[in-house]
Amino acid sequence: MIYPIVVYGDPVLKKKAEDIKKGEIDVKTLSEDMFETMNAASGIGIAAPQIGKSIRMFVVDGTPIEDEDMEGFKKVFINPQMIEETGEAWAFEEGCLSIPNVREEVSRNAKIKIKYFDENWVEHEDEFDGMKARIIQHEYDHIEGVLFTDYLSPLKKRMLKGKLQNITKGKMKVDYRVAIPAKR
Repeated sequence: MIYPIVVYGDPVLKKKAEDIKKGEIDVKTLSEDMFETMNAASGIGIAAPQIGKSIRMFVVDGTPIEDEDMEGFKKVFINPQMIEETGEAWAFEEGCLSIPNVREEVSRNAKIKIKYFDENWVEHEDEFDGMKARIIQHEYDHIEGVLFTDYLSPLKKRMLKGKLQNITKGKMKVDYRVAIPAKR
């Protein structure tokens, strides 16, 4: 099932998400739906708040990025806990399905260590670096109620104010279904 993607301005995107209790929801079906929703919007990651669910879950799929390091990088993260973020911070232009047509440079640490459950409720503690770490950090931020625009300087935020207000009102062009805050 393809969900509409919640866009900038909806309070669910700024709220810290709740842990999922095992057996509370069908995480396998939800993860499949999230991958389907993400793929329909040509994304490489999506978090549950982006489909209107304030729960600690996100999926990533770096395989569309043409880089051998991304081969097989398709994962489900349930109740993740960031253990550490290390390494030299590096800037990269990020975008977000919930903030369409806005891309800005964000600086993030090069390495992370994260603990999480997969869709089979198997616990993992893994380390990631480079682009994999960045994708995970971006999606992890979503379940913490943080958007990439929160990292921008006050000047950049002022420059984007009009675009962001238009997104909140549904005045944007996208080729995927969205849920407009005022219309939810």
